[in-house]
Amino acid sequence: MSTDKDFKDSRILIIDDEQANLILIEKVLELDGYHNFVSTSDSTEAIELYQQHQPHLILLDLNMPVFDGFDVMNQLAAIEPEDNFPAVLVLTAQVDRETRIRALNSGAKDYVHKPFDRVELLSRIRNQLEVKRLYEMVQNQNNVLEEKVAERTQELNETRLEVIQRLGLAAEYRDNETGLHIIRMSKVSAELARAVGLSDVQCELILNSSPMHDIGKLGIPDSVLLKPGKLDADEWEIMKNHTKIGAEILSGGDTELLEQARLIALTHHEKWDGSGYPEGLKGEEIPLEGRIVALADVFDALTSERPYKKAWPVEKAVEYLKEMSGSQFDPVLVEVFISILPQVREISDRYREPDLLEKVV
Repeated sequence: MSTDKDFKDSRILIIDDEQANLILIEKVLELDGYHNFVSTSDSTEAIELYQQHQPHLILLDLNMPVFDGFDVMNQLAAIEPEDNFPAVLVLTAQVDRETRIRALNSGAKDYVHKPFDRVELLSRIRNQLEVKRLYEMVQNQNNVLEEKVAERTQELNETRLEVIQRLGLAAEYRDNETGLHIIRMSKVSAELARAVGLSDVQCELILNSSPMHDIGKLGIPDSVLLKPGKLDADEWEIMKNHTKIGAEILSGGDTELLEQARLIALTHHEKWDGSGYPEGLKGEEIPLEGRIVALADVFDALTSERPYKKAWPVEKAVEYLKEMSGSQFDPVLVEVFISILPQVREISDRYREPDLLEKVV
């Protein structure tokens, strides 16, 4: 709620080419308690003074040399958007309807006829300042609400991403004990996506959706998923179903993130030569996101220690990628992956498993 002091502290700009009018208006304002005002009889100074003082209200004469009141309002309109146009109270000796309508259409909020009545002038000034204050209060409240909505949206997004990562982690723990695998794999996937020219938005999507690539393993029986030995033909068919199960778990979402997660879960075991599963897609029939995650996933699996194997040296893993280029992997992606190997190593080192004391070289 604005107080009388708030109104009297308001910044006012007075523009009138008659010096006697300026002196009179300043005296009226001063006697009523206003003190934060500036004035000029030179309309060419109007915009500079406006920018310096950012007034809450402009008292503007219409009939002036060089720039008249309409020119001044046009200049204001050129530098201020409509929702930030200043409150303008026109002072004019012209009483014809055409002038009044033109002034209002040019941005004036109200007008006072010269010679003006002191009480009427002060009332109209107070009214315009009150409207301006109320408008600013609404704007401030809207800004606060927008900030709160943005904060809440960010919080919801972060919560959603955390749930996705934890679900991906749950699938990993069912299969092995490399909890940091999905972090390394997702970051390498995003790095590879960036290197092949995808936008920052696309890279962010891959970073946040790729952790769900093996979520379908939650639907694979322990007798198959945790079998210590080699799977027989029937068991292998069951295992391959994790791609379809994952896609089904992630289907039906209304966000781009979940749709991309579904696509990656379904296609990350497809192979460039068409020998992969579940659909036997070939070459660029395989979505680029699926090809990217497939490469990052296999590389990290090879260079990570598992209960059933030692970690491969990076050089050996790179040789494997080269051997599988054009058959298992997109050959272009293999070349790009090798070119960003320093970044991949840095990610692997930063998110190394806690129990690995020796750096993989």
